[in-house]
Amino acid sequence: MSKIDQISQKILQELTRDGRISNLDLADKVGLSPSACLRRVQALERDGVITGYRATLNPAAMGAGFVAYVGVGLNNHAKASQEAFERAISRAPQVRECHNITGTIEYLLRVEVADLAAYKTFHTDILGTLPQVAAITSYVVMGSPKDERR
Repeated sequence: MSKIDQISQKILQELTRDGRISNLDLADKVGLSPSACLRRVQALERDGVITGYRATLNPAAMGAGFVAYVGVGLNNHAKASQEAFERAISRAPQVRECHNITGTIEYLLRVEVADLAAYKTFHTDILGTLPQVAAITSYVVMGSPKDERR
């Protein structure tokens, strides 16, 4: 496994900020030669510290400017109920994230849709029809002063 020293931390910080940065520019920013920088990046990839690169999308530009976090409580805590719920949610394109959590509910979802009307449709026609769902609590995002995914 790669040692995550101060230089590797800088590399990871820069790649998180811009995954398309050239090796030459990355090496310059972290104070390494290009060959040493490339070796470190490859080691971080090989060791599973860096698991991939992806495009960061603007939901509003894609017609999904309405974001809500949704707490979902199940009516049955059996493994089969959880698995059925997870299968159903994995087919819902509106759900960008699904987390199984501890506490008074079982799941926290991040939902991105066009507007309130689209959210109501998702809430009623998708979540509301799942037999495992006992409770739904919606938290509408009004702003995101810090969101490191964007």
